[in-house]
Amino acid sequence: MTPARRCSRTACTRPAVMTLTYVYADQTAVLGPLATYAEPHAYDLCLEHSERLSAPRGWEVLRLATGRIDPGPSNDDLLALADAVREAARPVPTTARPAAEEGTHETRRKGHLRVLTSD
Repeated sequence: MTPARRCSRTACTRPAVMTLTYVYADQTAVLGPLATYAEPHAYDLCLEHSERLSAPRGWEVLRLATGRIDPGPSNDDLLALADAVREAARPVPTTARPAAEEGTHETRRKGHLRVLTSD
């Protein structure tokens, strides 16, 4: 399962869906699909911040065509969740009583606690 990358804008906690890079030689800001790896000179932006992006005066914004994809749970997330549910549903194997409990019997229970009395 890959950790979700967050928007690079200060105080924004939404998941990143686009990556912004600058080409200084051409005075161009390139906004494209989320990069495979987080780069130190690239900025990951959420959907809202990528739509409101503006560049400095004289610069061109190049928006690469992307299909808008909802950053919902991935297959890895769903499989991990299904595995956790299966693991929780497995019956707990019963163990034999330890020798210290021989000669005692349970008189009552409250939650996970037992009251034992000896014979």
